[in-house]
Amino acid sequence: MPNETNDEEVKGKKPSWMDGFKSVMYGMAGHDMARYALKTRGSMEHLFILITMGDLLGIPILPPYYSLRLLPYVVPQISTWKRRMLREKDLTDALA
Repeated sequence: MPNETNDEEVKGKKPSWMDGFKSVMYGMAGHDMARYALKTRGSMEHLFILITMGDLLGIPILPPYYSLRLLPYVVPQISTWKRRMLREKDLTDALA
Protein backbone atom coordinates (compact mmCIF):
# COMPACT_ATOMS: atom_id res chain seq x y z
CA MET A 1 0.00 0.00 0.00
CA PRO A 2 1.64 3.27 -1.09
CA ASN A 3 0.00 5.59 1.52
CA GLU A 4 1.08 3.61 4.60
CA THR A 5 3.92 5.09 6.64
CA ASN A 6 5.70 3.50 9.55
CA ASP A 7 7.05 5.22 12.65
CA GLU A 8 10.61 5.24 11.40
CA GLU A 9 9.70 7.39 8.40
CA VAL A 10 7.70 9.81 10.53
CA LYS A 11 10.43 10.19 13.18
CA GLY A 12 13.16 10.71 10.58
CA LYS A 13 11.09 13.27 8.67
CA LYS A 14 12.26 16.86 8.91
CA PRO A 15 9.38 19.19 9.89
CA SER A 16 8.39 21.59 7.14
CA TRP A 17 7.29 25.20 7.53
CA MET A 18 3.71 24.04 6.99
CA ASP A 19 3.90 21.79 10.07
CA GLY A 20 5.12 24.75 12.09
CA PHE A 21 2.33 26.92 10.72
CA LYS A 22 -0.26 24.27 11.61
CA SER A 23 0.99 24.00 15.18
CA VAL A 24 1.00 27.81 15.59
CA MET A 25 -2.56 28.03 14.28
CA TYR A 26 -3.63 25.22 16.61
CA GLY A 27 -2.02 27.05 19.52
CA MET A 28 -3.80 30.27 18.62
CA ALA A 29 -7.21 28.84 17.83
CA GLY A 30 -7.70 25.38 19.27
CA HIS A 31 -5.55 24.84 22.33
CA ASP A 32 -7.70 26.91 24.69
CA MET A 33 -10.86 25.20 23.47
CA ALA A 34 -9.28 21.77 23.94
CA ARG A 35 -8.21 22.61 27.50
CA TYR A 36 -11.67 23.97 28.31
CA ALA A 37 -13.29 20.82 26.91
CA LEU A 38 -11.04 18.59 29.03
CA LYS A 39 -11.75 20.68 32.13
CA THR A 40 -15.50 20.49 31.48
CA ARG A 41 -15.29 16.74 30.93
CA GLY A 42 -13.48 16.32 34.25
CA SER A 43 -16.09 18.39 36.08
CA MET A 44 -18.91 16.37 34.55
CA GLU A 45 -17.23 13.08 35.47
CA HIS A 46 -16.80 14.20 39.07
CA LEU A 47 -20.41 15.34 39.22
CA PHE A 48 -21.55 11.99 37.84
CA ILE A 49 -19.52 10.13 40.46
CA LEU A 50 -20.92 12.40 43.18
CA ILE A 51 -24.46 11.60 42.11
CA THR A 52 -23.87 7.86 41.88
CA MET A 53 -21.41 7.30 44.73
CA GLY A 54 -22.33 10.19 47.02
CA ASP A 55 -23.17 7.82 49.83
CA LEU A 56 -19.43 7.25 50.29
CA LEU A 57 -19.30 10.85 51.53
CA GLY A 58 -22.64 10.71 53.33
CA ILE A 59 -24.71 12.28 50.53
CA PRO A 60 -27.24 9.64 49.42
CA ILE A 61 -28.73 10.91 46.16
CA LEU A 62 -29.50 7.75 44.17
CA PRO A 63 -30.82 4.52 45.64
CA PRO A 64 -27.99 2.03 46.30
CA TYR A 65 -29.30 -0.41 43.68
CA TYR A 66 -28.41 1.92 40.81
CA SER A 67 -25.12 2.85 42.42
CA LEU A 68 -24.16 -0.81 42.65
CA ARG A 69 -25.05 -1.35 39.00
CA LEU A 70 -22.69 1.49 38.00
CA LEU A 71 -19.94 0.52 40.44
CA PRO A 72 -17.75 -1.48 37.99
CA TYR A 73 -17.50 1.56 35.70
CA VAL A 74 -16.66 3.99 38.50
CA VAL A 75 -14.15 1.98 40.57
CA PRO A 76 -10.98 3.21 38.78
CA GLN A 77 -11.89 6.85 39.47
CA ILE A 78 -13.12 6.63 43.08
CA SER A 79 -9.81 7.31 44.83
CA THR A 80 -9.00 10.47 42.84
CA TRP A 81 -12.60 11.63 43.13
CA LYS A 82 -12.60 11.26 46.93
CA ARG A 83 -9.32 13.18 47.13
CA ARG A 84 -10.71 15.99 44.99
CA MET A 85 -14.00 16.22 46.89
CA LEU A 86 -12.39 16.24 50.34
CA ARG A 87 -9.55 18.64 49.47
CA GLU A 88 -9.66 22.05 51.10
CA LYS A 89 -10.40 24.77 48.62
CA ASP A 90 -9.32 28.38 48.67
CA LEU A 91 -9.42 31.44 46.40
CA THR A 92 -6.54 30.29 44.20
CA ASP A 93 -8.45 27.12 43.17
CA ALA A 94 -11.18 29.26 41.60
CA LEU A 95 -8.61 31.17 39.54
CA ALA A 96 -7.08 28.07 37.91
